[in-house]
Amino acid sequence: MDYTIKPITTSDVEKLQQISRETFKTTFDPYTAPADMKRFLAEDYEAGKLIEEIKCPDSRFYFLLVTGEIAGYLKINVGSAQTEKLRENALEVERIYLRTNFQHRGLGNVLLDFAEERAREEGKDYLWLGVYEKNIPAQHFYKRHGFEKVSGHTFQVGNDPQTDWLLVKKL
Repeated sequence: MDYTIKPITTSDVEKLQQISRETFKTTFDPYTAPADMKRFLAEDYEAGKLIEEIKCPDSRFYFLLVTGEIAGYLKINVGSAQTEKLRENALEVERIYLRTNFQHRGLGNVLLDFAEERAREEGKDYLWLGVYEKNIPAQHFYKRHGFEKVSGHTFQVGNDPQTDWLLVKKL
């Protein structure tokens, strides 16, 4: 398969906003009240907020392009940008999303492997992420990649406090 992984810059914010909203809504709509989803998509993927995240030196975003089309994206964090202080010397996979028509083609492996390569290149000891407690397919995917559940935290979607499992992989 012909794919490219491209760093996202502030000039890509509109594309990032569109794919972020599309993939989050597709993934979590079955579990989320419409008003909570609408609020989350408006607030969390607001252009100014995304630009600040892109500019953060401890966060990095990447598009996965398949034959030139955006198939998905990845956001990784180190240092102070991590959403939790789960482990010392760790890299967080904060967001890993694929558009529906690109799922079940092994592309999730491509993005996760890319994140792990970055972590290893930077000398990190751990890779970690949060996964929604009701997202069973994603939990199985991460387990196959060597992640183990260590704890959980609340992920706020509008007024709905959802529970994410926190998974860690020792590198």
